[in-house]
Amino acid sequence: MIRTLTMVEWIAALYVQTGGSYFGLPGVDPWDEARDARTYAGPYRVVAHPPCQRWGKFWAGQPLHIKRTGERKTKGDDGGCFAAALAAVRRYGGVLEHPEGSHAWTHFGLTKPPRGGGWIKADESGGFTCCVEQGRYGHYARKPTWLYAVNCWLPELSWGRSATRLDPAIVARMGLKRAKRLGEVAGRGGGRDSAARIGTPAPFRDLLIQIARSAGHG
Repeated sequence: MIRTLTMVEWIAALYVQTGGSYFGLPGVDPWDEARDARTYAGPYRVVAHPPCQRWGKFWAGQPLHIKRTGERKTKGDDGGCFAAALAAVRRYGGVLEHPEGSHAWTHFGLTKPPRGGGWIKADESGGFTCCVEQGRYGHYARKPTWLYAVNCWLPELSWGRSATRLDPAIVARMGLKRAKRLGEVAGRGGGRDSAARIGTPAPFRDLLIQIARSAGHG
């Protein structure tokens, strides 16, 4: 279901890839790394994609790199990006997304949503949260994702846990056991510049924009 508004209302897309899927869209003001979304001061409602590297499963760094060098990153050391994104969503209305299991939810006192889906109250700041798979909206992998929305329309989404999606080419090259260990996204590249892994598919992007544009119309 897509909610239709009477006119295109501007939204700001924060922490997005330069030249990525949010660029060139009517009514969308994209903020990439060069613009530094931590400085965003309104006035538009927002869709926020704060960096997740220091909040995820491998927040300390890749295990092989740690084993080889002894270097470990600090959990949550994202330069204040998530805190700024959270503040922007709460102030201007909109929606924020992060990978399922993000340690930011616990750090900032947000209730973790159920894996099976459904919106639940996230905090005492008017926020609601849910878990949804981007694979149901155009991503090649399941990519379960947590959303946090404030003052928005909370749509029924395509909820639930899908079957594992392993790339047949990776299975053929590495074998089923290793492919399962690597996971659905690893075979198509890793690291912060992996567009296939971290890019937002157009149907999911459009859904987030619709949710953000609804802020204040409830």
